[in-house]
Amino acid sequence: MNFDYDESQLLYRASVERFLESSDIAARKAQRAAPGGIDRARWQAMAELGLAAMALAEDKGGLGSSLLDLVAVGESFGQRISSDNWLENAVLPMLLAGSGLAQGHALNDALASGEAIAALALFEPEGRHATLPRSTTAKANAGGFVLQGEKTFVLGGMAADWLLVSAATESGPALFLVAADAPGLHRRSYRVVDGNEAAEVRLLGCEVPAEARLALDWEEVEAALATARLVAAAEMAGLAQRLFDDTLNYVRQREQFGQPIGRFQAIQHRMVEAYARVDQARSALIAAVTSGAPQDIAGMKAVVAEAALAIGREAVQLHGGMGTTDELEIGHAHKRVLLLSQWLGDPASGLDAYAQVAIRDAA
Repeated sequence: MNFDYDESQLLYRASVERFLESSDIAARKAQRAAPGGIDRARWQAMAELGLAAMALAEDKGGLGSSLLDLVAVGESFGQRISSDNWLENAVLPMLLAGSGLAQGHALNDALASGEAIAALALFEPEGRHATLPRSTTAKANAGGFVLQGEKTFVLGGMAADWLLVSAATESGPALFLVAADAPGLHRRSYRVVDGNEAAEVRLLGCEVPAEARLALDWEEVEAALATARLVAAAEMAGLAQRLFDDTLNYVRQREQFGQPIGRFQAIQHRMVEAYARVDQARSALIAAVTSGAPQDIAGMKAVVAEAALAIGREAVQLHGGMGTTDELEIGHAHKRVLLLSQWLGDPASGLDAYAQVAIRDAA
């Protein structure tokens, strides 16, 4: 089977990589220092490339990109160790809003053009990786709904103009579109491992109109989450490649006992194993794209995460103590892998989801 990207994907990926060329350490720190952790001018420039509209269907004004298109770009974001929250605040919110809002809705245009930013408020403090809302509720009233509860790990939540909030209703779980400055909605900022700014969200009697409820079945929400997991795995595969490449260059240059340490057999064995893990990650990624099944994607993300984490540990060890600092690219890459490995489910929960379906199908 041919796992290569086609010409159009490679051309678009090349334009994305040119945009990401400035993603060095200084630029990353400046980006994280912006209000909410997102530079609005850069976000709009990213949207002008079509990156914010990739996940929006063509009949709604987007690019209607395929899974493989998203994977190709996700790998580029990983290889460049980008600090742009493309996945968290462009791809996933657009997948949900694009499907759940009516055609011609102003917010779809605003998100696609980069004029507005959205974030998904899904996880709850006591739920860990659970995607179903537990304690956050939406009770119907005369004008719409009243939201009550708490959310955590809302990536890009401090910069967002709109939040997509999951809540339990009498008819089942649902997503609600809530303005970030709505009365009764309170946000608190905190930093996560890769320097990204996340938010804890409290909803204290937050009233929203009836049309704030997105027209999505929860199965459609889970399908969007599966796509986001796939793109997260693609970014981790790109990060794994970058970690390997930087470490290979380092062991070729770093000298010990009068020769490069890359000539030592023990180092060569470790690098060969790391290379095999890079190949394993990309093979698992393409297999999941081919399958498209949510349980296969969940299992694949676990495989890619474990491979990327192992490569990151090798990179840090082979660079010595400085491998953990912010002065080297590998430190930034490894921290991003740490974050993505936990986002939308850690490796254990991903493998569990895959195993449950496999056991059910075998019964």
